[in-house]
Amino acid sequence: MTTIFKILFIFLLLLSLAHTSWASQLADLPAGRPITLPEVDSLIERVAQFLVVVSVLIAIIMIIWSGITYMSAGSDTTKVTEAQARLKNATIGAAIVLGVGVIINTIAGIVTRGFFCRFQVLGVCIIN
Repeated sequence: MTTIFKILFIFLLLLSLAHTSWASQLADLPAGRPITLPEVDSLIERVAQFLVVVSVLIAIIMIIWSGITYMSAGSDTTKVTEAQARLKNATIGAAIVLGVGVIINTIAGIVTRGFFCRFQVLGVCIIN
């Protein structure tokens, strides 16, 4: 057990020494450009949209799986009950995910003030 700790200690020591040399190399890099608020907004929007799409796809797969299980159950009541529970849970999950998507888009519209725009052309509010 002590040999494992010795090996781990030596590994961490070498890693810390290597890290200091990497840090000196990184210090020579030119300055980058700062991240802006529209970039953060765009990143959050893309991540949220991706998560909603993946969640809806998973819900659709679960609904199809429960339908296939329900059809192939025959007279086995445990399989029928499991399929019905899976269908109910998948439907509730899809409703929650779509509801969260609506809430996120509404909050984003209020924050960016696009929610209060009556007429919009190419993303620019013409009439408030």
